[in-house]
Amino acid sequence: MAAKKKKTTKVSSGSLAKSDDGTIQITFTIPFGQIKSTREETASEIGKDIQVSGFRKGKAPLDKVISQIPQDTLIEKTLGKILPKLLAAAINEHKIKPAVYPKFELVKAVEGENWQIRAVTCELPEINLGDYKKIIAGALRAKAIWTPDSAKTAGDKTDKKISKEEKEQEIIKTLLETIKITIPKLLINEEVNHKLSNLLARLEKLGLTLETYLPSIGKTAETLRAEYEKQAKEALSLDLILNKIAEKEKIKVSEKQIQETIKASAADPKLAEKLDTPEQRRLIKSILRRRAALDSLSALL
Repeated sequence: MAAKKKKTTKVSSGSLAKSDDGTIQITFTIPFGQIKSTREETASEIGKDIQVSGFRKGKAPLDKVISQIPQDTLIEKTLGKILPKLLAAAINEHKIKPAVYPKFELVKAVEGENWQIRAVTCELPEINLGDYKKIIAGALRAKAIWTPDSAKTAGDKTDKKISKEEKEQEIIKTLLETIKITIPKLLINEEVNHKLSNLLARLEKLGLTLETYLPSIGKTAETLRAEYEKQAKEALSLDLILNKIAEKEKIKVSEKQIQETIKASAADPKLAEKLDTPEQRRLIKSILRRRAALDSLSALL
């Protein structure tokens, strides 16, 4: 079900609408004059590399050049010159903090009329941690209390010793149960689609199809997607909560820690090279911060 819209405001180039789950839609209205001039500019640039019959390369009339360029390509490159500026203006005007780069949808593109493009993005939810340390410490103490059932498993009659893995599972369970946040549907869908793509790639390597695989595990496409949605919501919620805790606790990750992680994770030089990029280093840094936040909670007992 689509999230209920809660606020719509005008921007200079269209309208901005926010949904309860943090989804943001911005509809840009672009004067056709701007479309036309930018399209001609774009076609001129592309035309430098196009050979039009009867003309030297780069010397053909603009209308001849435009007729040689696929319309989808011309529209994409034309809007690519216009939309970033409009988006930046809307973000600045409304103090939006997009969590992901917007997906653009061409709503109206009629020759001679103003065009409309919709951008869809989202903001991350506000997170109220509450007295999370007290709650986690209480949950861990309760987990460690001796009971007859735990004694049968542990084989002793002292306080139950809980493993690091048990601690972490209890912490994660408690965080997700006590800190409620609304994850934008856009983020959940992206995560679900990523998981489905990975599954399809694995099945293809095995020579299987989704249609033959699902009955073998007793699931339908709908139940599998619902399962992935639940997993995605929990994973995203946990990441955001741990990020907030890391921020509150002022947890820092050094370049040395990142480098050590790359070395430890990549005995293969080719893999090490893939990990040692700005994007991968940022990802490793965020993972290490969340790991440190989880470790700090484990230390409460």
